[in-house]
Formats: sequence, C-alpha cells, structure tokens
Amino acid sequence: MPVPVISIEQMRDWERATWSAGQTEAEVIRRVGQCVARRALALTQPGDRILILAGRGHNGEDARAAREHLASRTVEMLDAAGAAADLEKLNALLKLRPALLVDGLFGIGLNRPLGPEWISLIERVNEARIPTLTVDVPSGLNADTGQPQGAAVKAAVTLTVGAPKTGLLAETAWPFVGRLEVASEVGLAPCPHQSELQWTLPEDFAAFPPARTAATHKGSYGHLAIVAGSMGYHGAAVLASRGAQRARPGLITLHTLESVYYAVAPQLDAVMVAIWSPASKLTSSYSAILAGPGLAAADIPDPLKMTTRHLWRDALLPVVVDASALDWLPLDPVPRNAVRVITPHPGEAARLLRGTPARVQANRLAALRDVSRRFGNSWVVLKGHQTLIGRSTGEVYINSSGNPYLAQGGSGDVLAGYLAGLVAQPDLQADPLLAIRYAVWQHGAAADHLQALRANWEMADLAAMLGTIKCQ
Repeated sequence: MPVPVISIEQMRDWERATWSAGQTEAEVIRRVGQCVARRALALTQPGDRILILAGRGHNGEDARAAREHLASRTVEMLDAAGAAADLEKLNALLKLRPALLVDGLFGIGLNRPLGPEWISLIERVNEARIPTLTVDVPSGLNADTGQPQGAAVKAAVTLTVGAPKTGLLAETAWPFVGRLEVASEVGLAPCPHQSELQWTLPEDFAAFPPARTAATHKGSYGHLAIVAGSMGYHGAAVLASRGAQRARPGLITLHTLESVYYAVAPQLDAVMVAIWSPASKLTSSYSAILAGPGLAAADIPDPLKMTTRHLWRDALLPVVVDASALDWLPLDPVPRNAVRVITPHPGEAARLLRGTPARVQANRLAALRDVSRRFGNSWVVLKGHQTLIGRSTGEVYINSSGNPYLAQGGSGDVLAGYLAGLVAQPDLQADPLLAIRYAVWQHGAAADHLQALRANWEMADLAAMLGTIKCQ
C-alpha cells in the first residue's frame, strides 16, 4: 500500500499511537538503524570508509544504531554537540576521505534557526562534496515547510522514516533532500492519518500486471494505435512504439506522416506501420490510442490536429495524449467514464494553464488538479522530479522511482508508449490508475537499474529494460 504524506505533528501523533500500542522506542530505533545500514551498504563498497555524524536526539540514535550492521566497512563516528571542537574533529575526519557520510545531526524536532556553530558545521559538510545519506530529514531543514533553518545538509539520499514529511516534497527542499526514499517497515503501528498525497512503494505493484491465462491469443490483449512522428522528429515515433512493445499489447499499429514513413518503418518489425491520412480509421479496430510523440514539425496537417481533437472529445476508448498534441486538446466535455490520460512536463502544463513553468513547479498539486479539471477530468501524469499522477479530485500519487538521467530526449516518448500499451489491454482497463502508476514507476525503476549498471545508457536501453524490474 502507498503511504500518506504527513506533517510533523501527524508523525508525532503516529509515534504516540505506536508507543501506546506497546511498541518500544528502542525497537523502532534498532529497525531504523538496520534500514540506514542497508542503504549505506548499497551506496558503498566493502572496505570503504563511512563517517556517521550523530546528534543528541533520536535522529542521532538512529544513525548510531546503524554502526553495528556495517562490519564490512570502516566506520568513523562523530558525536556532535555543535561546539567549535566538533568542527575541528570533522575537518580531521574529512581528511580521511570517507566514501559516504551518514547525517544524523537533527531530525524533525528542529523548530528554530541554527546557531552559528551548527551552521559552520553543516556548511563544512556540504563543502566536502562527499555523498551523504540523511536519516529522516536533512539536518537543518524544516520538515513542514521545506525551508532551511539557517543551513541544511545537502543529501544525495534522504531515507525518511515511516512516511514522507510535507516539507520534503517542496521545491525549496529538493536541493537538500536529493533522492527521497521511505523506510516504511520499522515497527510503527498502522498510520492513523490519511492524505490526498500518497507516496508510491514498489510493493504496490506486487501482483501487477496479472499473469496471463493459457487459453488466450493476441486478440485478448488489445490493439494500440499510435499517431506519431514528423520530419525531424521521427525517432519519437520509434521510441514510443518500442516502449509500447514492452507493455505487450496484442497488436500495435503506428500511423505516421508520409514524409517520415520510410525512415520509421524499417526500424520496426512487429509493429505495423501505416501512412496517416484524413481517411485513416482510428477507432473501429483499436482498444486505445496514443497521439503526440514527435508531432512537432511546423507543417503538421490541420486535419491531423482536428482528428486528435475529435478523438479526445468523442472516442469511447482510452486516449493518451503527449507532447505537441497536448496543445491541440479542446476544453469540451468527454464521454462519461471514458479514460483520458495526458502526460505533460512542467513547461507543457504551463502552456495548458496559460501560466509559467515556475508557477507550476511552485504548486505541482494545484497545477495537476487544474489541468485535469480543464481537460475532461483526465488522468494527469505531471512529469519531472517526483512525478505526480492523479486528476481533479481524489488521491494524487507521487512516483518514487527515477533519477536525473531520465532528462534525455526521448524519455517521455518511451513512457507514453509504455503507458498506452498497458491501458490498451482490456484486462487492465478496469483500473486505469493502477496501470498508469505502474507505467510511471516501471519507467523510473528501469532508469534506476540502468544507472546502477553503467553511466552511459540511452533511450534504446531504457525501452529494452522496461517491464523487467521486480516490484519488491
């Protein structure tokens, strides 16, 4: 199950409920220490040096509890009180060039600006440019507002306890939080709070997609139509098609413009490729439609734009719209219960809202709600760091996978194809939100796996990896 995004006070209430249920603080600290150690081991190699920075509170206790599980590493410990002597000790330990810092200086209890000695200590940590694993919240960051309290540790990974805190998702917090991960199994009682924002966990997809039964055939798994590709952008049509293939619908037909047909068709084997024309029938034999990847040339035919508008407004089957085709969407109502999905990045969302990317980023949740409301209560995948999935009402899900190396041309085309390939399958159309969330998570998880393997992967590698990452 996903976990809610909560405030500091809600976290405190959750802890009180846990102690009332009979769990001990010592046991939770022990388990948090194990989680921190597992992550520290994954970020380092045998024999590497790890420096643990531990403060006076529970956050420091969590960091100290990791030490006993790091026997294969050389571990140094700084019990910091903020005195000038601690800065001298830190400087001496940094000269040993640890491979990883574990930040356990301050937790969510910090509620006032830091003093000068703490600011100097944290600034020295950041100046060292050593990868840092932060326990629960980057030291010095307000976990409700996402604002640094004078200074804050800049983490590579923040392993927050139980559930994400509201401030960790703020745009102002991103430079300090780094990659946000959740240690959800630490012995806490069931969370007594709910939130409109839900953090995705890999285990949300443990039984998805469901296993196929033996007595089926390609007709059982849908037929996806893709409308994509124009002069100068034909690669997007190829990448979207390959992404769709990894979802394994029964059939895929790509409709592309005649100007790029002979560049696209030889690159695709199992995908059928047709030249788009105003006479192309895009509803009669298909179970879903994707429109948009690579339709960015200046001479896109007006009839193609009109076709996209009509499909969005009138088609009863699922319609997924991406990239340039987002600008063609009408504000008209869509058929009741029809599945509509749009996948804008912040710049595209800003155009749809007639605003600016900065305004979208400042309140991504509100931007998603507004876009969905304007365009038929569609499902919206607001891409970017911590991609959001939801619509005008109901819960919105934050994707937990992915990394900055997805910021390559073609990444969105692969995602759009993969997502459409899933929603084209009749058995998966009963819960389109789950299919959309899984597509986004799998896309990011594939990128994470590739980045762990090598540093020079590209979009063909990403498409090939899709669907192979286990949800556990």
